[in-house]
Amino acid sequence: MLSHADNELICRVGPGTPIGELMRRHWIPAVASKDLKADGEPVRLMLLGEKLIAWRDPEGRIGIMDHECPHRCASLFYGRNEQGGLRCVYHGWKFDVNGQCLDMPNVPPQFQFKDKVHATAYKAVERNGVVWTYMGPGQAPGLPAILANLIPEDEVDIGGFLRNCNWLQALEGDIDTSHAGFLHGGMFGAAHGNGLNRIANEAEDDPLRYDPLRYGYTDQPYMFEGSATDWGAMYGAYRPVDDSNNYWRLAQFIFPFWTITPTSPIEDRTSLRAWVPLDDTHVRVFAINRKRAGRPPARGAADDKFLPNTTDWYGRDRLIQSAENDYLIDRDRQRRDLYSGIEGITQQDHAVTESMGPIANRTKEHLSISDRMIMVTRRHLIDAAIRLHDKGDVPATVSRPGIYAEVTGGYFLAPKTQDLASAYGEQQAGFLAKTRGLREAAE
Repeated sequence: MLSHADNELICRVGPGTPIGELMRRHWIPAVASKDLKADGEPVRLMLLGEKLIAWRDPEGRIGIMDHECPHRCASLFYGRNEQGGLRCVYHGWKFDVNGQCLDMPNVPPQFQFKDKVHATAYKAVERNGVVWTYMGPGQAPGLPAILANLIPEDEVDIGGFLRNCNWLQALEGDIDTSHAGFLHGGMFGAAHGNGLNRIANEAEDDPLRYDPLRYGYTDQPYMFEGSATDWGAMYGAYRPVDDSNNYWRLAQFIFPFWTITPTSPIEDRTSLRAWVPLDDTHVRVFAINRKRAGRPPARGAADDKFLPNTTDWYGRDRLIQSAENDYLIDRDRQRRDLYSGIEGITQQDHAVTESMGPIANRTKEHLSISDRMIMVTRRHLIDAAIRLHDKGDVPATVSRPGIYAEVTGGYFLAPKTQDLASAYGEQQAGFLAKTRGLREAAE
């Protein structure tokens, strides 16, 4: 459990809050490049409690700025995108992508002061399908070296969805491996031993015996190891599969809001997910993946069904299954063949994390050893935010943005003689060797 004070500290993300300022020292994935058209309409963009607009001028330059015009505070969402600037429809004042006022058509020439008027604007850069913004003070650090974002744009798959709860309770589902066999167990039962009901001791000729994924869905409890790292926090959950080997699921938390989940072989894990807070009670998942042959795009995946986008602050990437319709839970299927009764892995997580309320009351929790990663991550976040506030110290993810390309996670088999540090060290070495060419080509 957390104290009320620590829960408030770790959940609040607005300007001046400790966690909000920690996030503002990092580049934030703001919007997919394809969602901003040159000379097109502005897009409403909520980030860290700030109401912004994102737009692309006729020359292709991107602006991310306060939606309120600095003249009379009318929303620039209604602005005209024209001739290198965005013109407020109220009185015609015009601003470039850096927020500089270019024109005051309703002010006589002798009274103009456009060189002194700036809309609040944040640095924006574009890389291979993603528009990033830096909302912090001073010089921005280097962009994070996320491998899936270093490859050509036509090989990058950008996905995501909106979740109506605090960013941290949503993120914690990605670093909690023990829920998978329960909440998602019914999704894998037919292919992987009926979820909870079989253990990994079938005959040698069983075709599933050496499929590492199937070991995640047995009735044997995991053992857990976890620790803080330079980049955030890491944990491994393992269970024996035979006399010699353990099955590991290894996940990562990377400052300030990134996760790597153990849902694929560890040597292939080049994708990351960002749990980007829109405000204190809404979070958008921003997934950056490398396209795989035969894999559907993230936004249109079969189990992720969306409502049509609207133009309001929370109008994009909304799942059809929601609290308003009880996530379309099917009680008959829950009794018969689908553990949760809710169709779709994302939607199952959606239901349980939103059910905790807009901001979970962590003073009521009773955590166990299976929550080791959650404990470590929370404490590391709080400590990092306090160090930044008190001493100006930033995490390695700010000072060494190349660290993102060195971290991996996933599932694997390893000898029982290996602990987390040695098992991960061996797997990471293989990952770095496999991805060396991709990193070098991007430098």
